Amino acid sequence: MQEYKNKLLLVEIKNYVALVTLNNPPLNILTLDMSAEMRDTLHKLEEDEDVRVIVLRGYGQKAFCVGADIKEFPQVWDDVIGKKLMNENLAIDAIELLDKPVIAALEGNVLGGGCEIAMAADIRIMSENGHIGLPEINLGVFPGSGGLFRLARYVGISKAYELLYTGRIMDAEEALKSGLVNRLVPEGTTQEAAIELAEIIASKPFEAIKLIRKGVRELWQKTTAENFRHNLELSRTVFQTADCAEGVDAFIHKRKPEFGKKRD
Repeated sequence: MQEYKNKLLLVEIKNYVALVTLNNPPLNILTLDMSAEMRDTLHKLEEDEDVRVIVLRGYGQKAFCVGADIKEFPQVWDDVIGKKLMNENLAIDAIELLDKPVIAALEGNVLGGGCEIAMAADIRIMSENGHIGLPEINLGVFPGSGGLFRLARYVGISKAYELLYTGRIMDAEEALKSGLVNRLVPEGTTQEAAIELAEIIASKPFEAIKLIRKGVRELWQKTTAENFRHNLELSRTVFQTADCAEGVDAFIHKRKPEFGKKRD
């Protein structure tokens, strides 16, 4: 089992689900130290055999994360890319590049870099009183850690332009209708809902889950022809797993499958 000695990212593991808490209250601001700790923690979670699904949350109900610490900007003016954005990008990209599913439990405000973290996850569950957006234009900049392309991926190019040009913040209902979040739940229950979903996913055949994540993640990066060939390659792999053999056999014999069980 991996050992997690963190201050800004707290890790709890139960039933193959890792609950990872951004721990910088009250707004869980994304500092340079948090970016570094996030990369290290995600690497350990990738290697941890006791983890199949990850749930990301912010400490408290006021905010999941409201983005970068503006007070740190003067420290990096001479090299914003090297000292800040590169580290943030590597941390946030690490979420998307994991082999394991990631669910973001979004309470309260989800702004700037917090929105970019959330969009790197597979699934977003938001509180009904939540707000989400990328207001960077109001600082004279734009989202620098994947927000440009990830927002367009979820809400469409035209909607993304509007939100990025204006910095307008969406309420939970609009975020749901736009496709940016998957589900709304009552305030204070996002963690419970996310863990419930995570445990369902963790009970499914793990090798197939990893290949699904890999395949869907890469679909938007490839042409239709490339997608067709890549999908076949992923299918060839998953059809050779023991879990696939077990699932087919259980279906044929009308019994409940026992995934993860070694077959003779």
